[in-house]
Amino acid sequence: MSIKIKIALQIISVFILINCTVAQQTLSSTNKKAIKLFEEGRNYYDARNNKLAELNFLEALQKDPNFVEAELLLAYVYTETGQFEKAIEHYAKSIAINPDFFPESYPSLGSLQLKLGRYEEALANFKKYLTLTNSPQLMKTLAQDGVRDCEFALEALKNPVPFNPINLGEGVNSELPEYYPALSVDGKTLLYTRRLEDKSTSTGFNEDFYVSYFDGNNWGKGKNLRGVNSKNNEGAPTLSANGQFLIFTICADPYEGYGQGKKGFGSCDLFYSFKSGNDWSFPRNLGEPVNSRNWETQPSFSADGKTLYFIRGIGRGQQRQQDIYMSELSDEGIWSKPTPLSNVINTKSSEESVFIHPDGKTLYFSSDGHPGMGGLDIFMSKKDKHGNWSTPINLGYPINTHNDENSLLVTADGKIAYFASDRQGGFGDLDIYGFELPFHLQPEKVTYLKGIVYDATTSQKISAKFELIDLETGNVVVTSFSDEKTGAYLVCLPSNHDYALNVAKNGYLFYSENFTLKTTEDLTPFEKNVPLDKIEVGKSVVLKNIFFETAKFDLKPTSKAELNKLIAFLTTNPKLTIEIGGHTDNVGKPKDNQLLSENRAKSVKDYLVENGISENRLTIKGFGDTAPIASNETEQGRAENRRTAFKVVSN
Repeated sequence: MSIKIKIALQIISVFILINCTVAQQTLSSTNKKAIKLFEEGRNYYDARNNKLAELNFLEALQKDPNFVEAELLLAYVYTETGQFEKAIEHYAKSIAINPDFFPESYPSLGSLQLKLGRYEEALANFKKYLTLTNSPQLMKTLAQDGVRDCEFALEALKNPVPFNPINLGEGVNSELPEYYPALSVDGKTLLYTRRLEDKSTSTGFNEDFYVSYFDGNNWGKGKNLRGVNSKNNEGAPTLSANGQFLIFTICADPYEGYGQGKKGFGSCDLFYSFKSGNDWSFPRNLGEPVNSRNWETQPSFSADGKTLYFIRGIGRGQQRQQDIYMSELSDEGIWSKPTPLSNVINTKSSEESVFIHPDGKTLYFSSDGHPGMGGLDIFMSKKDKHGNWSTPINLGYPINTHNDENSLLVTADGKIAYFASDRQGGFGDLDIYGFELPFHLQPEKVTYLKGIVYDATTSQKISAKFELIDLETGNVVVTSFSDEKTGAYLVCLPSNHDYALNVAKNGYLFYSENFTLKTTEDLTPFEKNVPLDKIEVGKSVVLKNIFFETAKFDLKPTSKAELNKLIAFLTTNPKLTIEIGGHTDNVGKPKDNQLLSENRAKSVKDYLVENGISENRLTIKGFGDTAPIASNETEQGRAENRRTAFKVVSN
């Protein structure tokens, strides 16, 4: 539970006690005027009139400065109204009047001191409470957590991490609040929330999305995201890796015009919009099972294009339990039933502001349930190959402080983190800042492939499906689509893996590419335009992810991903017949190369037949070293010449 919930529960205990003592006429004061003022103040508090309650408690204390119950309830009023320094003052006075009157004053006071970063004072009060006997277990746990946080914070203060936040400038920031940034994988599109003044609304403001583009040196002037923004509030966005798919939060029930005119599922729901050219589609409710009658917000869409993390709050008001949930998108476009992350991540307190890095393994989130500086701190956890999350690491001081920290995101290369802050020196209120993330807090590095997909004959830009396949496991790790109007695409490439890239569209031959990213020394982004040929007789495809042992025709296991794509292509086009061609470089005797190329083509054919493709649809041909596509004078050229391809024979 959050620090506010903890304090509220503590003060509720005080209030129950005061009610009991009043009922039993055992108040510590004998001053009739003070007692009358106290009772009037208690009635005002019951009516949620904190201002008049405060005035009556203060007058009661003027009549009797040692009226301990009035001190305690006054501390409660100040806590509830966010006047924490005053609350601390009156808790301390109640303890000074009678240290034994209400032992729960110690952890209540300690929680407020922790919230304000007064760690040594807070630690003393938590430890004092733990020396007492017959204390409620809830308060003991609170005090133990308080000791843990104070000791962590005091140690963190002694060992600060490097932290030098830089304002993103007037292109992004203004005198108005800017917060909740979202970033495309190439680091060139920044989407964020700006709170605009709007006296026509009940809140007096309207939250809209703005988008800014990076020109290589500076962020451009943020522009209103038309087509998505409305007269209502939009917030907490997440962008897909290519910047073309947006998921965000709407907290209204019903939300006029959204969800196809239907009411939302709960107090806050997740909505989506997609970009086509320069236009964004009309937002739609993400629907069940992601949305529920509970509270869904703060989404983070993984760069794999199929995994969504978000916050679900169960319950209402201060009693709401907030945890991180995850849902996966099937090939049919259906979201799975959301499941909460394990209790390694989620706690009995609040988790929020989740961000999954484009590496798909590193999670950043805010929580007040793990050891921290007080309030919400930002943590990092990494997922292993079995899907298990590591124990969260606190990002440390001064990234985290006694205030609430959240809304962190990290660039694809892992070097820069962005967040919102109202620190001095900004343009006004909350601004968005960037800072270099300490090395031990960085994720796995990621690069990307981007370009344009077009018809090889007409040059018309087309929409195609991209699948990035881990050659070691055969798993599809990224799914994406090119823009239907511009043909633009962007595919995330996490480091330390070998990948097969498959680009496909109905009616066209697929495109095959290979990426080896076993090292992180040079992760320069790749740019490649992809021409797709329509399925026509004579057209061919080089299969760049078919691998053989050196000078042999045995297929390597890493070839299966590409072969299975070819099987799927032939299954989708059942009338197609193809010729499988084998090629070698010019190393060795031409006769040996000819035989090797024939055997390699036959190995591919045999695999296809073994997996259900009719032999009548397949022929083979060995070309040896007679048809090079690159120079045999270099290793790279020879590698390109050692290839397997197929050609359409009939359709």
